[in-house]
Amino acid sequence: MTSLRRAFVLEYATLGWNVVGVMVLSYTALAAHSVALAGFGLDSLIEIGASTVVLWELSGTGEDRRHRALRLIAAAFVALAVYLSVESTWVLVTGFHARHSSAGIIWTALTAAVMFSLAAGKARVGAALDNPVLLTEGRVTLIDGLLAAAVLAGLLLNAIFDWWWADPAVAYVLVYYAAREAHALRRPIAPGGPGRR
Repeated sequence: MTSLRRAFVLEYATLGWNVVGVMVLSYTALAAHSVALAGFGLDSLIEIGASTVVLWELSGTGEDRRHRALRLIAAAFVALAVYLSVESTWVLVTGFHARHSSAGIIWTALTAAVMFSLAAGKARVGAALDNPVLLTEGRVTLIDGLLAAAVLAGLLLNAIFDWWWADPAVAYVLVYYAAREAHALRRPIAPGGPGRR
């Protein structure tokens, strides 16, 4: 299998996982009234857009279209940061307790493992292709895995110790990530490598 074909396989796997993830996280977030799960579900939706951008780029589409798509993704990250900031603050101020979510724990644990594996594959293939867009999106996938681990930690703390505040606290991690990604996506990608990190 050629490196280009591996890149397509990795991106379609990421895309497919996140499509399923949006559905799973929507259900678990509503069932548990969890702001962290809702935020991670929105992040998965944004990651679908990021994977689509890479698939366009790998298919040889124009650079202008790619930059427009990246700007749209940046705007989506800004909206995510604003939503999570308001929602998390409201939950902390009112003392609202999220319910325990076994399904959320299982899904975020699986997602962390899958995203770490996909990120490692994208790093290898991106280097082989000398493709800065794939390398950059691979780093987004790595952060997605780290975010899944953070959300998992919040869910476990709530389930084991009844630390209700862990759920909105973890959502603030997603706020930082979303704001950081929005800022990074506004900068152009340098020809010789990723410009975002």
